[in-house]
Amino acid sequence: MIVRIMGEGQVKLDDAHFTELNKLDDELMQEMQRDDEQGFRRTLNSLLDEVRRLGTPLPDDSLEPSELILPSPDASLAEVREMLNDDGLIPG
Repeated sequence: MIVRIMGEGQVKLDDAHFTELNKLDDELMQEMQRDDEQGFRRTLNSLLDEVRRLGTPLPDDSLEPSELILPSPDASLAEVREMLNDDGLIPG
């Protein structure tokens, strides 16, 4: 799957990694429901770090369509809320 981190670029991420990423996504959702800004910031950065670690960066000039778009690391809690679907940021 091609994943875009807003403001950074795209990575190719094997579907097998989504189970562990969904755990962080669930944690992020819980922190957002509690309006836990500090926990939200920590978990968002952990989620993005894992995507970067597990994914293979695509060249900047690549024109691959992104199947998943994640917020930038400095996104606010309100901005991320606008990006959510029923499953959180990551489907599944």
